[in-house]
Amino acid sequence: MKVSRVDEMREMDRTAIEKYGIPDEILMENAGHASYEVIRRKIGLENRRFLICCGAGNNGGDGLVVARKLFSNRATVQALLLGDPEKFKGSAKLNYDIVQKMGIPCARITLADQIIPYLSQSDVIIDAIFGTGLDREVGGKYREIIELINQSDKQIVSLDIPSGINGNTGQIMGTAVKAHFTVTFGLPKIGNLLYPGFEHNGRLFVTHISFPPEIYQKESVLVRINEPAPLPERPGDAHKGSCGKALFVAGAANYLGAPYFSAHSFLKAGGGLSYLATPQTIAPFIAERGPEIVLQPLSATEQGSISPANLDFLLKLSEEMEMVALGPGASLQEETQQLIRDLAAKLPKPVLIDGDGLTAIAQDLKCIKKRKAPTILTPHPGEMSRLTKYSLSEIQSNRIDILQETCKKLNSIIVLKGAHSLIGLPDGRVFINLSGNPGMATAGSGDVLTGTIVAMFAQFRDAIKAALTGVFVHGLAGDIAAGEKGEDGIVASDILNALPAAIAQYRKNRRVTKEEFYEKIEVI
Repeated sequence: MKVSRVDEMREMDRTAIEKYGIPDEILMENAGHASYEVIRRKIGLENRRFLICCGAGNNGGDGLVVARKLFSNRATVQALLLGDPEKFKGSAKLNYDIVQKMGIPCARITLADQIIPYLSQSDVIIDAIFGTGLDREVGGKYREIIELINQSDKQIVSLDIPSGINGNTGQIMGTAVKAHFTVTFGLPKIGNLLYPGFEHNGRLFVTHISFPPEIYQKESVLVRINEPAPLPERPGDAHKGSCGKALFVAGAANYLGAPYFSAHSFLKAGGGLSYLATPQTIAPFIAERGPEIVLQPLSATEQGSISPANLDFLLKLSEEMEMVALGPGASLQEETQQLIRDLAAKLPKPVLIDGDGLTAIAQDLKCIKKRKAPTILTPHPGEMSRLTKYSLSEIQSNRIDILQETCKKLNSIIVLKGAHSLIGLPDGRVFINLSGNPGMATAGSGDVLTGTIVAMFAQFRDAIKAALTGVFVHGLAGDIAAGEKGEDGIVASDILNALPAAIAQYRKNRRVTKEEFYEKIEVI
């Protein structure tokens, strides 16, 4: 499913009106009717008192449609006008006039405290205050009203997006409604799917409000929910060589976990032969934990990291590999950092760069810009800050724009890790991944992701499919681990050990797994 920016949705509205002749009144009517249907199906009308909180814009107009739909079906309804009703225009003004003529109770709220008795006398609150048009911090009486709504302990339904959430970024604009249900119009907005906005939705529904499919499926909308590909069938005569070979250049004296997790997760996710090139001083310790890994002990620097003297050996070894992963636990020793840059520039094979490898290339991005083979980068926000020179706060508040810019600049596929990880492509497409859980915020989880993506490449021989499917399967493994042990306290080895079950579940019923458990959006 595509995901729109606020300005893209405005353009869809304009196209529907001007090209297809669908009046704005019909679009608003459809939005309100779909919202009413969600309320009817999920909450019910009988013995419920509904309070509709309307702003003075089109979102308020949507709320007035809901008010009259509820009223016409004998529900108890009270509408509150939080703005000046004289500011209603177009379809919102039309619906305000209809509500007045129908005799629906309608009160003007000029001070925040005036809403308190209405809240106490209601069972369900309809949030139609701001919608996606909000472009500044919520203040004054609106801030107080939203906080009173959140404190009311009533069921809350938001129209289009919880009021106070930025529709383009998911950021909270000072304060925001915490809904139990959200009905979004046309397409989900980016703010509906990125944190913290996502957790304010409650359960999310979408209505296409009678848009023709060519409007909401148009190619110019570049953001969408991650849609991983079906895994290729494993041939009956498969052998370890035919299931893919990968090389992991990783590890240092003080970093034993990262090389082990990345190389072992490749095998757990279906890879055939996992070669780990790591300092000879730590190779025996890794061999004890992962005897299935083919170790390639390397000469080390005085500090115990991989020596640059290994460059020619590693280039030669890579020739028989499908993909090379650089950087997990490789340390920040300058000699090793230069080795990683040299390998990134010279390797003719597809490369995934993670962890300390990202710090290395951040010092000289030219080493990857001209690569011919695919490059996948897997930064967390701090590493993305080093790659882009944007501050951490800038990245967190504008993840998609910065991701699109960086993918194009570096000619790379980039997985920006975090809650609802983003997968960006050089052509501007961005995929929002919905699998995974907060328990995965643990040391080594990113190393397991590295091996999982490389394993997907070994199966697909396609870097885009590898990134999309690897991120999804990694999140699914984390969800399986959390289901067995709870989110608190799961560690990287739990995610690693859940990979075979995740792969099996994904193979058995990919569509059900994706749509029922992770798309999390019901179309009305």
